[in-house]
Amino acid sequence: MFTGIVQGTAKVIRIERKNGLHTHTLELKPPLNKGLMIGASVAHNGCCLTITDIREELVSFDLIEETLRITNLGQLEEGEWVNIERAAKYGDEIGGHTMSGHIACTAEIARITASENNRTLWFRLPPDKMKYVMAKGFIGLDGCSLTIGEIHEDMFSVHLIPETLQQTLFGQRQTGDQINVEFDPQTQTIVDTIERVLKEKQLG
Repeated sequence: MFTGIVQGTAKVIRIERKNGLHTHTLELKPPLNKGLMIGASVAHNGCCLTITDIREELVSFDLIEETLRITNLGQLEEGEWVNIERAAKYGDEIGGHTMSGHIACTAEIARITASENNRTLWFRLPPDKMKYVMAKGFIGLDGCSLTIGEIHEDMFSVHLIPETLQQTLFGQRQTGDQINVEFDPQTQTIVDTIERVLKEKQLG
């Protein structure tokens, strides 16, 4: 379980590409590597991955074909960076919202509006995914728990404060970039349930 509060970023040192499997080795410096063990979960751009090897500050993770297909992690190159969040522990403060680290799809950054102390990003989603986006609701974007601003047809916006821009990769993101999306599970459950009930009534 994760909270959507990104704790920092880590550099991708090495990518080993095999058939249907990539192994990413990241440089995790203190305090991000404190108490790490093989088998532990760490979110990369919001995607929950399992540690397979630890060699001091070099930590490796295996990415299966489905992960490479659905998320933006398959587009990474050596030398690039990812948002990092360690798994939450019982008793931790939940500063964002509960997240599983299971990515549903990616969204394209369609537009960026910047002012002196704020940045607004507009994201474009496929029409069948926009039904899970509710104004003022929660959404996970590259592992960040964010509040949805406005909604317009196939796009939605989020407003980012300077702390988020400094602590995460969003300060460097550009239009056209693909961002991992995790929908709020409560919203997704409600929408899917309503759709199922309405379909059953129509068939009945």
